[in-house]
Order: sequence, then C-alpha cells, then structure tokens
Amino acid sequence: MTLKKLIPFVVFLLVLSACDNEVKPLEFKTNTISTAFEADISVAYDEAIHSNDLSKAINKSIETAILHTVNSADKETDIDAVLKHFNDEYLKFVQEYPEAAEPIWELNIESELTYQSPEIITIAISAYEFKGGAHGNDQVKLLNLDAKTGNTLEINDIINDVEGFKKLAEAKFLKSIEKDKNNLTMESFFFGEPFKLPENIGFSEEGLILLYNVYEVASYDLGYTEFMIPFEDAEAFLKVH
Repeated sequence: MTLKKLIPFVVFLLVLSACDNEVKPLEFKTNTISTAFEADISVAYDEAIHSNDLSKAINKSIETAILHTVNSADKETDIDAVLKHFNDEYLKFVQEYPEAAEPIWELNIESELTYQSPEIITIAISAYEFKGGAHGNDQVKLLNLDAKTGNTLEINDIINDVEGFKKLAEAKFLKSIEKDKNNLTMESFFFGEPFKLPENIGFSEEGLILLYNVYEVASYDLGYTEFMIPFEDAEAFLKVH
C-alpha cells in the first residue's frame, strides 16, 4: 500500500476508534408488571436497559425510591413483594368485610424520565393508593441520580448555596401564585409559617421543578403545588446541570 493510500486509511481507523470510545447516553425502557391481581394494581416504571454496573446502580436507586414512595411498601425489599403484600391485604379485607369490598382497592405506580444529561438524570415517580374512604393517597417523588455513578443526589449535591437558592425560589413562588384566580397568599400555603423549600426539587428540559405533595403545604383540595425556575435564573446556584 502506498503512503498516499495509507494516510486516509489510518485517519479512518482513528475516527472509528473515537466513535467507539464516545460515551453514549444511557438508554431507558418502561418496565411494565402485568401480573394478574384481585386488587386493581398497575405498574410501569423506567429502567436502564444495559447490564453494566452503572445501569444496575441506577435501577437499584429507582427501585429504592419507589419503595419509599409507596406507603404500603412497609418493610418490603422489592417491588414484587410490595404488590403481593398489597393484594394480600385486599383479600384479607374482603374476607373480613365482604359487604365493604367495593370500590376495589387500587395501587398505581408509574414514572417519567424528565431530564437526562451527562451529569444528572431526573425521574418523576408517582404512586397512588386507594383502600376505601373519601380519597386515596397520592405521592410524587422527583428522583435525581448521578449519571456517572447511579447514586441518589440530595439538595446539597445539586445546589451550591441553599439559602440563596431559597430566596430565589420564594420570589418565584410568590410570582407563580400572583397568577392564581383564587387570591391565595403565602399564608394560604404555609399556614402562617415562613416559606420553605419542598422535599422534591428536580430537573426538566426548561429548568428546575419544585413540587410540594398533597398535605405538604396548603389544603388537600388544592392538590399538588408546583412551580418552575428557568435555568437562566437558577444557573448560578447549580453544581450540576
């Protein structure tokens, strides 16, 4: 092979090698559990599809977050055990109170991948449980994961100045309720207490989502309380993005 022909061939191999070594974004699939239960149970949540250590760590973090979000999880150690426990509880209830078996108990678990970058992955996990009564129990968890390790990230892993960020969030919160037609005030949400950050802060494509679950603030009738801080406003406070 002549030198003129060899150089392009070597360049091609170098480019091919670079493509092979390029870090590809982690891929997810929806894991749907279709086991038939007597109770109304539906489960569909995100899972990393590869079999490497990173995917295993991420999937473990997702499962742990789901267990913490579902009240009925109690001391169960995996999702299948949670579903069986919920269904067994329902069957026991029907046996003891056959006249009160309707409406049927319900457990719904689902998730949504809201953000993914080389540094961070955010997954919104929703769990709804109904065991009779006036209404069910609804919870949302915004799970932030380190995209390189799969470990769960807390607020101090994401925000570099929590107090400064809290002041920004309070201003954005006040602006968000100004648009509400029910004339709600800060006191309507925090029962006379000062503004507090929610337990759930996560990423979306537009910015940071701040979400208060039912009962965390305000009355049950208002449901979830949610607002967003655009990236251009939050950038100075972010350790990861």
